[in-house]
Amino acid sequence: MAARGCGGVWRRALQRGRGGSCSASRLRRAVACNARGGAVPLGQSGLAPWAPIVGLEIHAQITSNSKLFSGSQVQFAAPPNSLVSFFDASLPGTLPVLNKRCVEAAVMTGLALNCTINKKSLFDRKHYFYADLPAGYQITQQRVPIAVNGSLSYSLCKDNKMSQMVTKTVRIKQIQLEQDSGKSLHDDARSQTLIDLNRAGVGLMEVVMEPDMCCGEEAAAAVRELQLILQTLGSSQAIMAEGQLRVDANISVHHPGEPYGVRTEVKNINSIRFLAKAVDYEIQRQIKELESGGTVLNETRAFDSKLGCTVPMRDKEGKQDYRFMPEPNLPPLILYDAKSLPANVNHQQVVNIDWIHERLPDLPSVKRAKLVELYGILPEHSFTLMNEDGLMDFFEDVVKQTQMKPKKVIGWILSDLLSHLKQNSLTAKESPISSFFLADLLNLLENGDISSSAAKQQ
Repeated sequence: MAARGCGGVWRRALQRGRGGSCSASRLRRAVACNARGGAVPLGQSGLAPWAPIVGLEIHAQITSNSKLFSGSQVQFAAPPNSLVSFFDASLPGTLPVLNKRCVEAAVMTGLALNCTINKKSLFDRKHYFYADLPAGYQITQQRVPIAVNGSLSYSLCKDNKMSQMVTKTVRIKQIQLEQDSGKSLHDDARSQTLIDLNRAGVGLMEVVMEPDMCCGEEAAAAVRELQLILQTLGSSQAIMAEGQLRVDANISVHHPGEPYGVRTEVKNINSIRFLAKAVDYEIQRQIKELESGGTVLNETRAFDSKLGCTVPMRDKEGKQDYRFMPEPNLPPLILYDAKSLPANVNHQQVVNIDWIHERLPDLPSVKRAKLVELYGILPEHSFTLMNEDGLMDFFEDVVKQTQMKPKKVIGWILSDLLSHLKQNSLTAKESPISSFFLADLLNLLENGDISSSAAKQQ
């Protein structure tokens, strides 16, 4: 893979002020450098610029009424240990039963991400020992996952200008089905840990992205696009605040032409904004460490959102032996297409790849193109409408109810309404101003009954 990155910006920022957090302006310059496709030369030192490398592993909780291998209900914030079957608790003699809905969601997601769907995939046991994993192993797909070799296109601003969007692509290595673990709840006051198994066994899709990104802005843009796709498909609600989308970032730096550096993994990032900050901080930290003569450890770190930095969790110097083995209680997962579907099979009992493909909804990229074509708005405005929860529906509701042209409506929504909502930490769905009220106001303005300043005061 060709070396890529904005390492020169990081290096010069570190020379100006080692150890501090990178300012927003420096981050914007780093993103702009990357968007132009080149690294910034260093000048005095004569050394090649640093090239950061970022890969992501994303766990998306599948939208399903029941868990991956049991009939237990899936419900956020249910009373602790109220949604636990005998299988979830790993009682002896219990066996897994695969949830068809979870398989269909994974196939749908794979197709949307341009993956090849394996008609035969396998389940494996991954052994590790935590109190919230009662069986001592996780059922996953290590050897032959359900989908492989896909791609995700995403867009970000060039030089921090919405009018200059750059489209990039990250390769998807694989998508695998696996079960989630429970939760450990640490009570420091009593020096004890409590276990909640409600989440144990909930179906996950792990989306593994190749290390094709080079800064926090790119990582954040890719995850946001994936989040929109999952929500559009209905395969995951992907609400990060509820743990339905969790990101692990693998980060390293190296000089172009040299082997990749030692990578660190920042685990369980639950916010797109925190993801960008964690990646950019970790890039800075590694460059600072290397330029001061130190070494980067192969370790797992966590992002402390209050301090704005990553902190060590555990080292990875000794390779953990997960003792992968085939899952003996599950046969190979066999999928079909229209050509391979047996004539005498019960269609309700199988997963037909072609049937799912025919029912794929319009993806966010297609929706954005339709918004531009239908309403004549700018492409960058379509990104804002899609990225803000509920804003696209609000915009279209207003357009249907007003005489004002969509090009003017979008200005009112983005410049006035959206800024008001953000000041009050509200989404469009939570807006105190209804689409009917705004449309009525814009009609008065369009008819000349009120002035623009009067309309804004309303």
